[in-house]
Amino acid sequence: MSTIEMPKPSQSLIALKAKVVAEMIAAIGDRGVIFEPEETIAYECDALTAYRCPPLAVCLPATTQEVATILKICSAYGLPVVPRGSGTSLAGGALPTADSIVIGVSRLNKVLEVDYDNRFIKVQSGITNLGVSGNVAEAEFFYAPDPSSQLACAIAGNIAMNSGGAHCLKYGVTTNNLLGVTMVMMDGEIIEVGGAHLDSGGLDLLGVICGSEGQFGIVTEATLKILRKPEGARPILLGFDENEVAGACVSDIIKAGVLPVAMEFMDKLAIIACENFAKAGYPMDVEALLIVEVEGSQIEIAEQLEKIKAIAIKHNPKVMRESSSTVQSDLIWKGRKAAFGAMGQMADYMCMDGTIPTSQLPFVLRRMQEMSKDYGLGVANVFHAGDGNLHPLILFDANKEGDLEKCEAFGADILKLCVEVGGCLTGEHGVGIEKRDLMIHQFNDADLEIQMRVKDVFDPAWLLNPAKVFPMATSHTRRNGNTKKVA
Repeated sequence: MSTIEMPKPSQSLIALKAKVVAEMIAAIGDRGVIFEPEETIAYECDALTAYRCPPLAVCLPATTQEVATILKICSAYGLPVVPRGSGTSLAGGALPTADSIVIGVSRLNKVLEVDYDNRFIKVQSGITNLGVSGNVAEAEFFYAPDPSSQLACAIAGNIAMNSGGAHCLKYGVTTNNLLGVTMVMMDGEIIEVGGAHLDSGGLDLLGVICGSEGQFGIVTEATLKILRKPEGARPILLGFDENEVAGACVSDIIKAGVLPVAMEFMDKLAIIACENFAKAGYPMDVEALLIVEVEGSQIEIAEQLEKIKAIAIKHNPKVMRESSSTVQSDLIWKGRKAAFGAMGQMADYMCMDGTIPTSQLPFVLRRMQEMSKDYGLGVANVFHAGDGNLHPLILFDANKEGDLEKCEAFGADILKLCVEVGGCLTGEHGVGIEKRDLMIHQFNDADLEIQMRVKDVFDPAWLLNPAKVFPMATSHTRRNGNTKKVA
């Protein structure tokens, strides 16, 4: 990772701004256009707050057609566009550039259709993740992906980053629960991909769009799979004296063919922070804690928990405690979901996101502790252990000179380690700006060239979400070269 340098807008760009803003206001009204510096500053960063840059202007369209109109204006002037959901990206996925127009989807927050017989819901992409489940809860349905930020994060961002959550072990991530999208291309063309059916014929364009980080277009509507709520669910807490032992227990549960609905890992630092914050009843005398949840009928729950306890006993757990009520279960998950906010009360931190084979958990956890000592920075681990999606939180002091750079270097080494053991750079947060210059550690030149050719097709002038995903030098060269071709 490298420090982000954001140039200030030139005088010619400032002059252009007045003209573009006037056209946008004429198109969608002054309520949907933000351009005063003291107001655009609210959009200068996302949840990766270490990097900030106010955009040229912000647009908040209320319909798909308004999105198309704004994109046509930006395309005509060659202005880059940064799509934004709720701004909860932890990888800088919604970080603006000084010459960009941010297009936010927060006003696109309506439910368009619910079909319980065919188990789908169609929504505008600005609706929150939790809002989707909330709209079908009375009928005993739910939307499976549940990132920790689900109270705030938008479906648009979930699709952009292919978000997962604690229950992705059983139900999969966004791509496994996405049936179709309405997307606006950079030139304003509106396309429909997929729909209210399981599979579409031809190329899997939906699979390409999900996880594309706003590089291809702006998703304004989504058709999502909804599921019947299970009869019941119950978590169990397993506490261990060593991180590596907890990691080995996770690996053994997966190898045994048991499929919990969720399996979450927390180390000592994370346990303390979450317990102080949520009063969830976590054991404070263990070094590592697993939250393992199973679901189904009461008989199924009992059978699964017996198998899990039999495996755990072989690893000598210090604590083995089943939830005995809905209240206890809710508290357990409240603590886990509050982890990122709770850690923020202890120190500044940068949240990483890499994925590894579960068999490598013990080794990777040990190496991270060794790196922590080498760098002199603390690291708290809280992650989706079942599918190997790590979320190390590297603690640093933002006011201490050199600490941010040290934190970045530590994070880069963790992500390189993930790739070295057979994993990848991201599980659900995306590449954004955070990992763009690490892409060469996972992909060779031919791999990156093929990926960039796909972007060429969707966004020939490379105006969508600039300076993200691809190594900075390569991305800059590609954008300049393609802009000349398009012009």
